[in-house]
Amino acid sequence: MESKKTDLPNLREIPNGEKVQGTFSDREMQNRLDSLRTVMSNSGLDSVLFTSIHNINYYSDFLYCSFGRPYGLVVTEDKATTISANIDAGQPFRRTYGENLVYTDWERDNYIKAVKQLLGKSKKIGLEFDHINLNLIQKIKDSFPESDVEDISQDCMKLRMIKSSEEIAIIREGARIADIGGAACIEAISEGVPEYQVALHSTKTMIQEIARTFPHLELMDTWTWFQSGINTDGAHNPVTSREIKKGDILSLNCFPMISGYYTALERTLFYKELSLENQRLWDINCQVHDAGKALLKPGAVCGDIAKQLNEIYSEHDLLKYRTFGYGHSFGVLSHYFGREAGLELREDISTVIEPNMVISMEPMIMIPEGTSGAGGYREHDILLITEDGNENFTGFPYGPENNVVSD
Repeated sequence: MESKKTDLPNLREIPNGEKVQGTFSDREMQNRLDSLRTVMSNSGLDSVLFTSIHNINYYSDFLYCSFGRPYGLVVTEDKATTISANIDAGQPFRRTYGENLVYTDWERDNYIKAVKQLLGKSKKIGLEFDHINLNLIQKIKDSFPESDVEDISQDCMKLRMIKSSEEIAIIREGARIADIGGAACIEAISEGVPEYQVALHSTKTMIQEIARTFPHLELMDTWTWFQSGINTDGAHNPVTSREIKKGDILSLNCFPMISGYYTALERTLFYKELSLENQRLWDINCQVHDAGKALLKPGAVCGDIAKQLNEIYSEHDLLKYRTFGYGHSFGVLSHYFGREAGLELREDISTVIEPNMVISMEPMIMIPEGTSGAGGYREHDILLITEDGNENFTGFPYGPENNVVSD
């Protein structure tokens, strides 16, 4: 039996309610679009289709939740329009700086119909090759057989790496709130308390502070990883029910998220006592942390910083225990979307550091179980690059003299 074609719309607009107060000023958002359009003009692009959470958020102030559905932002010479799913109703319209077009579920590939309507007769289309999947890019090529597609992701990443004054202000607030989350972690640590309870207390405290500071913004994605004992070996290990006991090495990781803007506080702690080898390893990692912060200044090359810090670990025969690069950019990014890979402190990155970049310094070593001093040691600060050095946004103390925690 043939199914009847629905007479419900494929595309619609849902201007439900008034536009809300944005995260940033209209001038800030327009400056971002103007910079993008300069890149488009230089590359001969008629339009750009963004599909990633980070770029859609950066250029429209709309942070989507995909739940298996594609989203988009189409930018042309004179318009910027988000594409959202009918399930979200008027929320994308209220949050978008620009216009919003909704596609429905009534027929397959209504998303592509929205893309075709907004891209029009574009002959050269910018796409994010580091995000868009093969299925979607093929559908776009099939829908625009006379058009060329070009990668826009790397140019956009370079634009995002230099922060505006409004971005710097929100990152500064995020770092302050991360420090509050760290204090909440300390407050909750006690013998027999499971990791998840410490994490819940920290996360709740940070969300309350975000709501107090930014009452006009949505609240989503703030989280805490609090690890103990063997669970400290990985930087991104999930929270468990493991209970804290005397002598445990602990990792505090607080992540307040403000409109997609990620900030972090990460600290090594010990509960009540530590061995001489624990202290030696911890002191060395703090030495690397201090040396790294001193190297973050205009003109420095990311890869050179990594190589210089490697030398300190090598002097102590610890380089083999280093687990990842020494830091990364901040801005619109998260553990499940987006990363400004061009501004990571790794040996293979040749980016020259400039003022108004925001970078972490976060050295880590992991000493395996069965080895004296076993555990993961990591410190993490957020630094704004200034004209002649840097400004540290992180105020939470670190090192053995500060973070041996007692009840």
